[in-house]
Amino acid sequence: MSKTIRIGTRDSELALWQAHKVKSLLEREGYNPVLKPVKSTGDLNLDQPLYEMGITGIFTKTLDVALIKGDIDIAVHSMKDVPTALPKGVVEAAVLPRANTSDILIHKGLDDFSSVKTIATGSLRRKAQWLSKYPNHEVVNLRGNVNTRLQKLEDHDWAGAIFAAAGLERINLKPENHVELDWMIPAPAQGAMLVVTMESNSTCKTALKPINHLETALAVKVEREFLKALEGGCTAPIGALATIKNDVLNLKAGLFSLEGKESYVIEESTALNQVEGFGRRCAELVLNQGGDRLMKELRKVL
Repeated sequence: MSKTIRIGTRDSELALWQAHKVKSLLEREGYNPVLKPVKSTGDLNLDQPLYEMGITGIFTKTLDVALIKGDIDIAVHSMKDVPTALPKGVVEAAVLPRANTSDILIHKGLDDFSSVKTIATGSLRRKAQWLSKYPNHEVVNLRGNVNTRLQKLEDHDWAGAIFAAAGLERINLKPENHVELDWMIPAPAQGAMLVVTMESNSTCKTALKPINHLETALAVKVEREFLKALEGGCTAPIGALATIKNDVLNLKAGLFSLEGKESYVIEESTALNQVEGFGRRCAELVLNQGGDRLMKELRKVL
């Protein structure tokens, strides 16, 4: 009988789509995966405090706990939501091929950005970059899963709202009335899916190895290394995008003040055989340009 692998996932439509994708890939490898949707409460009673486990991340915490407790065998995440420091004993087991990395603006018949009054987003990174380009606009907070945010946009008189293209494309909710924000630097690992398991679970590590996409894994590793070196969490106004072509990796990355009045953006390249530590070196460039002072200010409020 095939080994049963319990896949932990949040219960939103997008999270379930991602989990089903991993499920189908594991089935092709001859395994018997089953989904275990988990309602994210962020407040579970455990014998050991969460902070002692090193668990952070508002969207990943509950699945991390389920994994550590042995209630699930693997967990599927949108990788941009995953803290750069995983809980003790939890390891990255597979990164799936990357989807669209772009941010998009869903608008209500927009034809002229100069007439925009209010844009909605729950991301400080998106807010900072939007205000940097359009300082006279107002940006309001927008929270919830993809479906909830789309409904809120429909219910309010905002001119538009910013979303990750990948999430909308995965569940076929990307509308015609959108504009790709090709000037906006995405979140580190945006568009990538991560599967984690326990370091001690050799069966799951073996099962997941064939579905790991090496090029995507390398690109997001550099982006997350940049994020980690800045000591910025998943919510900090930091963007990073690594692309690979002809054995060369290019990284465009930036750090932004909350209101977009200050930014430190770099674009650097390296040969793939010299990629080790590249994200950290790029972060040091940003810190030396003035990013160190800005990060200290951000830590006071984030």
